[in-house]
Amino acid sequence: MEKLYHIQLDNTHGARYAIMPGDPGRVELIAKLLDEPRFLAANREYTTWIGSLEGENVLVCSHGIGGPSTAIAVEELYQTGVRNFVRVGTCGGMNLDVAGGDLVIATAAIRMEGTSREYIPIEFPAVADWGLTASLIEEADYRTYPYHAGVVQCKDSFYGQHDAERMPAAYELKNKWDAWMKAGTLASEMESATLFIVAQTLGAKAACVLTTIWNQERIKQGMEDGQAHSSGKAIKVAVEAVRRDILKNR
Repeated sequence: MEKLYHIQLDNTHGARYAIMPGDPGRVELIAKLLDEPRFLAANREYTTWIGSLEGENVLVCSHGIGGPSTAIAVEELYQTGVRNFVRVGTCGGMNLDVAGGDLVIATAAIRMEGTSREYIPIEFPAVADWGLTASLIEEADYRTYPYHAGVVQCKDSFYGQHDAERMPAAYELKNKWDAWMKAGTLASEMESATLFIVAQTLGAKAACVLTTIWNQERIKQGMEDGQAHSSGKAIKVAVEAVRRDILKNR
C-alpha cells in the first residue's frame, strides 16, 4: 500500500499495538523504553517511532491535540494493521480525591467533544476496552503508583474550561461541569472519547492512562495539591501494560 496521507506510514511496520501520546516531543522518550527503537516518520502533528516488546513490533505515534487529529491517527494506523491503541496523556483533576501527580485510568469518557458525533449518535457510550484497561490497572498496582480508575470528561475547548466565565456559553459550560462533578467524574482531558469511539466503530481496542497535572477543584477548596509536569509514571505504565497484553494474548 502507499503511505497514508497524514501519518506517512504504510503497512510494512507489522505492529498490532500503538502507544499514543498527544505531544510529538514525547514519542522518542517513550520509544526508547522499547527494544531496538528507531524513527519511522514525522508529518504535521504525527511523529512515529517503532520498537518491540517480547519480540512483537510496537509503534509509538503522537496524535496531536483534540478529537479531529486523534481520529485521523487512529483511522490511518488501523489501515496499516494496528488493532490496539493505548493513549498516554495528561489531564486536570476534577474529583477531590484526585491530586496532582496521580494517574487516572479512563474506563469511559463523557462525550462533550464533537468528533465522535460524526461517528455514532451521542447516546452510544465512549468506553475503553476492558482487557487493555485491566493491563493498565495491573501495572499501576504492581508499581504501587497512586491511581484512580473511572469516568473522565472529554472536551474540545481548553479555555472553555479554564476561562469559562469569558465564554458566551458560560451558563452551559458551568452547569455541565457541576453535573460532571456531582456524578464523580475523575478528570478532564481532550482525546479519550474520540479514541474510544473511533476504535469501537473500527472493531479495535483502546485504553487510556493520564497524568494529573493539577486539580483546580482541590485548589478552590484550599486543599493541598501538587503539580506534575512529568509523564514518566504514566509512560512506564503504558509501555509495561502493552507488554502484559502481548503476553496474555499469545
